[in-house]
Amino acid sequence: MPGIAATSQTLSGRATSWSERLLAFIEGSHARAAAALLLLSLVCFLPGFVTLQPMDRDEPRFAQASKQMVETGDYVDIRFQDEPRYKKPIGIHWMQVASVKLAEATGLPEARTTIAVYRVPSLLGALAAVLLTYWAALAFAGRREAFVAAALMATSLILMIEARLAKTDAMLLACCVAAMGALARAWLARGLERQPLSTVVIFWLAIGIGILIKGPMVVMFTGLAALVLSLRERSLRWLGGLRPWLGLVFVLLAVVPWFAAIAWKSGGEFYRLAVGDDMLGKVVEGQQKHGAPPGFYIVAYFATFWPGAIWAVGALPLVLRERREDWACFLIAWVVPAWLIFEAVPTKLPHYVMPLYPALAIATVIAVSRGFSGPWRWGAKLGFGALPLVAIGLTTVVTLGPWWLDGRLPEFGLPLMVAGCLVSLWAWYLFVRAEVTRSLLASIAASVLMSVGVFGLAQPVLDSLRLSGRAAALARTAPCADPAVATLGYREPSLVFLVGTSLEMVESADQAAAFATGPGCRVTIVEERFISDFRDALQKRQVTHLEALGRIRGFNINGGRRQELGLYRVPR
Repeated sequence: MPGIAATSQTLSGRATSWSERLLAFIEGSHARAAAALLLLSLVCFLPGFVTLQPMDRDEPRFAQASKQMVETGDYVDIRFQDEPRYKKPIGIHWMQVASVKLAEATGLPEARTTIAVYRVPSLLGALAAVLLTYWAALAFAGRREAFVAAALMATSLILMIEARLAKTDAMLLACCVAAMGALARAWLARGLERQPLSTVVIFWLAIGIGILIKGPMVVMFTGLAALVLSLRERSLRWLGGLRPWLGLVFVLLAVVPWFAAIAWKSGGEFYRLAVGDDMLGKVVEGQQKHGAPPGFYIVAYFATFWPGAIWAVGALPLVLRERREDWACFLIAWVVPAWLIFEAVPTKLPHYVMPLYPALAIATVIAVSRGFSGPWRWGAKLGFGALPLVAIGLTTVVTLGPWWLDGRLPEFGLPLMVAGCLVSLWAWYLFVRAEVTRSLLASIAASVLMSVGVFGLAQPVLDSLRLSGRAAALARTAPCADPAVATLGYREPSLVFLVGTSLEMVESADQAAAFATGPGCRVTIVEERFISDFRDALQKRQVTHLEALGRIRGFNINGGRRQELGLYRVPR
């Protein structure tokens, strides 16, 4: 295939080194490479997968909307309690519903309120994204380089986070990498009138699923790249190998039924909110306090794509030098147009540019295989000192956080985090010594240690961050079965997910008092600043005795402040 010759050299080291023996074994077959990537990914993604609390606010909103589909049997409409949630299409909700149904069928207790069940599609999406990065990289390089590129994705901080969140982004990444891998094959073999059927199917299947996951995003990524490449080629004919008319018919058949159903169900409101308010709102102004100036993604990139970020910067000179070569031209078209658009749009979140990172990983391994010149430049040697800085910074935050919040240290996670810092320092040392392959693999190993240490062992001790979980558990201790629950002041979506769809979010102390004095068993969650007003409102209703079930102190990461909650019931 064209493009492979450009990277005919390989990532190599001393024949007797551990890195060379490991890579030689893995590249022996695609099955070995895939198995190694799956094992690496699971080690990176599974620690903390179950113990991490629902992360406000987006994750529990997605999960709660899916839970309500299971409760109501309505698999078309998307709602958070009584409010329509018309921001994203239905795809991820159907996947989460399937996960819940399967968990219930296997007898998992409380499957509907177990957030890990809703995270399974994201985990599968992240695993698929890693394997598809390997497949996409094979269009440009050999098995060894493709394996390392995929390993850089598996160990990237942003994907390790998204694999643990019940949202759209990990699955969108898988769709984007699949589509771009197919597009790369069409570009590099554009002399062929028709691409292999497997390439065509993968491309259009990825487009269809991607649209159902996150609307036009997958079309934007592939469309921008195709446009830039067509301008360079001064022709659209190379796209004909992907059988666009047949593919478009397939995509329309796949996506139109739900989009038509939701248009009828919502009276057109879905399009007004999803397109008019959500998508265009992000383009016009920074939405939901997520505005940031241009340049945000360049800064965030060094943390979110760690440890691969600094390596990709080292690959930039080769990409620019060979920008007229087919492989470099494609990777530039994959990254640059979309990156510029995201920098220009006011609303910015770190995961928006995640579908561009596989291209950077591929560029990195190509640069290393072509005789990476970084270790022989003093600027590069110093610049690679940023590699351990992220590990050291993360270890510092995760260590001091529990101490500040709960007066304790993450004693089980700290040794692994320190080990991750030391291995990242070793990776820097190896780079300075020009042992590039060993340094690259040591960087990957450092990220694995940090994942297990941070997510698997340190994160579970952060009890102060589990306000919703502790409040929901305390509410269940009321001396009655299935109490009605309301909350005043504390309004996080995770509380709705954990307590139940019927949770009432009242606006004032009077409303809270009216709820508390209603019929049946009732529990009222009241934030500390409203407790005095709540008691006064109860006295006006001649309530003289209020039973306190308990008080909870913690830290709300969304508000960035400490909060104290009291749980109360009026004895009957």
